[in-house]
Amino acid sequence: MAQSEEAGGDFAALTATANSLQQAIETVIEGKPEVVRATLTVLFAGGHLLIEDVPGVGKTMLAKTLARSIDGTVRRIQFTPDLLPSDVTGVSVFNQDTRRFEFRPGGVFANVVVGDEINRASPKTQSALLECMEEHQVTVDTTTYQLDDPFMVIATQNPIEMEGTYPLPEAQRDRFMARLSIGYPVPSAERQMLDAHTGENPLDAVEPVTTAGDIAKLIAVVRGVFVSPAIQRYVIELISATRRSPDLRLGASPRASLHLVRAAKAWASLEQRDYVVPDDVQRLVRPVLAHRLLLTPEAAMGGRRAEQVLDSIVAAVPVPKSGADADRGR
Repeated sequence: MAQSEEAGGDFAALTATANSLQQAIETVIEGKPEVVRATLTVLFAGGHLLIEDVPGVGKTMLAKTLARSIDGTVRRIQFTPDLLPSDVTGVSVFNQDTRRFEFRPGGVFANVVVGDEINRASPKTQSALLECMEEHQVTVDTTTYQLDDPFMVIATQNPIEMEGTYPLPEAQRDRFMARLSIGYPVPSAERQMLDAHTGENPLDAVEPVTTAGDIAKLIAVVRGVFVSPAIQRYVIELISATRRSPDLRLGASPRASLHLVRAAKAWASLEQRDYVVPDDVQRLVRPVLAHRLLLTPEAAMGGRRAEQVLDSIVAAVPVPKSGADADRGR
């Protein structure tokens, strides 16, 4: 009984924090509640987020607003062609006074790292994030430094402009839990934006509504959400289907399976449930899997998109029987 009450209190705290974050972000990003909710899902799942869309729709603004809503350390890295890996991870500098090398941390040493226009940096610089994102650590000159907890990378990129950009390698994309597109606002939201954003900067009014320590605790709560064997089999069948699809030359990785389950746990917790249902998985298939897949040349020439392939896979894979008892595996 005590454990049940404690779990209920944890989920109440998570719901309250998520609602406060959503309200704070929506004071800046108008008319996109589903995008904000997906962003919070990645946050509470302990993942990294790639925001990919055309210029001017608020990619960087969304990332900066989320970062400012959390009372933790925040660093922004503007990715450019001349950015060096040491600018990201840090560098050892010789101190003439002490006659010793001293480590000067790079931009990734923060709770929230905003990587703006990540595909403008060279592949060598992009690769500096691989260890950071997967292992939450940095190795410089054979010495390993642990990153802050929680640690989240929110990167933006423009999928339209190709001049002066370097496509993200598969290993890099696979480390992002989800990819989101904001899209253009509806006319009413755009009109509100004109009223609110043509005066003062709306970011100036954003105040932290939670702390990095609280986010770390809530991430631990999310990891305790129950996933039944039936749901696990369902995720594996979806992932396996991407590897067999004739339209794909690269299916989803085992890391994708793990990310899909973690994201489903976070979504369920935001719905105030301590267990995952098939709908949670289906809602997240597109944002979690689409950016990891590579189409065959024939499918690409035929106008197929990864999202369309995923829709057909979801439609073909049998869904576990519904019902709270079945979903809980009881």
